[in-house]
Amino acid sequence: MDTRGDMASVPPLDVLTPWRSFWERSHWFRNLPHHRTARRTTRMRATRGRAGRRGLLAAALSLCLATGAMAGSAQADRAEGPRTRAASAYEEQFLTQYEKIMDPDSGYFSEEGIPYHSVETLMVEAPDHGHESTSEGYSYLIWLQAMYGKVTEDWGPFNKAWETMETYMIPTSQDQPTNSFYNPSSPATYAPEKDEPSEYPARLDQNVGVGQDPIAQELRDAHGTDEIYGMHWLQDVDNVYGYGNAPGTCSAGPDQDGPSYINTFQRGPQESVWETVPHPTCDNFTYGGQNGYLDLFTGDDQYARQWKFTNAPDADARAVQAAYWADVWAAEQGKRSEVAGTVEKAAKMGDYLRYGTYDKYFKKIGGCTSESCTPGSGKDSSHHLLSWYYAWGGATDTSAGWAWRIGSSHTHAGYQNPMAAYALSSHEALKPKSPSGAGDWNESLGRQLEFYRWLQSDEGAIAGGATNSWKGRYAQPPADTPTFYGMYYDEKPVYHDPPSNQWFGFQAWSMERVAEYYHETGDADAKSVLDKWVTWALSETTVSADGFRFPSTLSWSGRPDTWNPDSPGGNAGLHVSVQDYTDDVGVAAAYAKTLAYYAAKSGHEEARTAAEGLLNGMSAHQDDLGIAVPEQRADYDRFDDPVHVPAGWSGTMPNGDTVDSGATFTSIRSFYQNDKDWPKVQEYLDGGEPPTFTYHRFWAQADIALAFATYGDLFGES
Repeated sequence: MDTRGDMASVPPLDVLTPWRSFWERSHWFRNLPHHRTARRTTRMRATRGRAGRRGLLAAALSLCLATGAMAGSAQADRAEGPRTRAASAYEEQFLTQYEKIMDPDSGYFSEEGIPYHSVETLMVEAPDHGHESTSEGYSYLIWLQAMYGKVTEDWGPFNKAWETMETYMIPTSQDQPTNSFYNPSSPATYAPEKDEPSEYPARLDQNVGVGQDPIAQELRDAHGTDEIYGMHWLQDVDNVYGYGNAPGTCSAGPDQDGPSYINTFQRGPQESVWETVPHPTCDNFTYGGQNGYLDLFTGDDQYARQWKFTNAPDADARAVQAAYWADVWAAEQGKRSEVAGTVEKAAKMGDYLRYGTYDKYFKKIGGCTSESCTPGSGKDSSHHLLSWYYAWGGATDTSAGWAWRIGSSHTHAGYQNPMAAYALSSHEALKPKSPSGAGDWNESLGRQLEFYRWLQSDEGAIAGGATNSWKGRYAQPPADTPTFYGMYYDEKPVYHDPPSNQWFGFQAWSMERVAEYYHETGDADAKSVLDKWVTWALSETTVSADGFRFPSTLSWSGRPDTWNPDSPGGNAGLHVSVQDYTDDVGVAAAYAKTLAYYAAKSGHEEARTAAEGLLNGMSAHQDDLGIAVPEQRADYDRFDDPVHVPAGWSGTMPNGDTVDSGATFTSIRSFYQNDKDWPKVQEYLDGGEPPTFTYHRFWAQADIALAFATYGDLFGES
């Protein structure tokens, strides 16, 4: 994210932040280090004896899952460690999947213990390289280790996972050195969002009024620091780009050891990953042009060296969600004290996560249809929903400091997490220290459940979202646009290439959180949403001896009724249809967990049976690294896509690649051409068939493991 560089005033983040979604089958998102290849690229995976043993074990487990029995011989192949006997075949399958993930030879982790986005390096989705990592990946690691603690009663890995995240993905004091200069009365300087990358840079405008930040002071008082305790969203783990933004450093270059903070998305809803310019989070003008990369994104009269970070609220919320379960499960074992320190840190993260519930420029929520609309005061700039991002930054020069913070005006149904809101508002160990923290999350819990009800289609699927800033510049929306507490219905919030409402994975991810919350509380509103959603999802799902299929790409028509909390409409005019179907194993895992939690609380036998069928179907796709299916990547013809750079702008990437008006996705990422899988892509670009890859995404492999353990916990042998 980029801001202005005028040291005399408070600069803002420019525009859009991470779109980390549509990681599977999106037809959009979806390498090789240049100086540390030998120790950092994908580990060689020789077929040695363990491959043969795992192949036999996979077959045995598949058979056992179908019959509900576990072959005793499987016990002989377990790795050394503090494993206890699993309570069911499904929990045994969790342990088998866990061991594949954690095996160093599998290649899921860097030497620091950071989870790669995928084992494979040639990978373009929201991360544009397989050996990048995301805050989502870290959150799944924490969740995976929480479940491991439940199954084995060993909580060391859970605490270590949080420590790894805190060390490498939460910016250090050196990374955010000028927060003490932040002025909550003037959080950031306004810059409008534009429709197309070609319209950037967007000019900063100090004449547009912004609201007040109502939580900065209480956060400082509660935690004794001006620093933000939240994850940045994207990390170049192997320093492939060469910026060298390791924790505590600023653009130290290709020879810097350790993971490097980077950013990509900046330029409006039409900027796909294929049109981005990767850049460092700490820009000291070493790379890029004369102003680093700042003047690609933000227009100003002068620029200053600066740092800036972007948070993905759904990932931090998932980390909190995992900490809740760790606390509950450890307490059941009489071991709550073993996780207490980590759970306290999760509560702290949740305190700062409230920035994700505020309008981008702290404008008053509702009816904001011009740049001159009312700046917020107190908490009337909070929409109480988990938005697309929050961000913060400032000057690198501590002798002439400034700092800024923003929320996001755009909210998406797929980012909501009522389970985390419940934990932060009602679970004593996770209530934030700030005096209004728990109350704010209680307000958010209710608002999120209303949001789902407002966006639920006539069939049952959940539509896109809402915004307090039409077009990202507080524009006038079309007449009669439905509203939710004054925010305007947005069919495809934030991103349009492709539309952000298409991916079924958002449905499964989000409904899984609702199902967990319903399972824990029996909340009637959550049940009402799930009753309708599950009925629709099951009607579009096929599970048989030959495998499974469920929705992949969704198509939308119509719109919801304007929300009236006293008399909600039925949304008879909002409809969804399924364009195509998938056997995606990562989404299948989230979907299975949704059905399992719902069935366990409601007694819905069809949902339980479908969850079991999905799990058994996944087990048929085991390989030496986990569970995966081949996928054809027709979108890889976009490796040749042009990247907009204004005429006359010229700069250089750390490896010497030129950035100018003739840039393409590959021309500023020439390292891809050295990847072992590049010939498959080149053949496609030369007119051949779309390449096929079998990817092992960390988040998907972790969620598969979690799905097995969840079902085993809820239903035993079933």
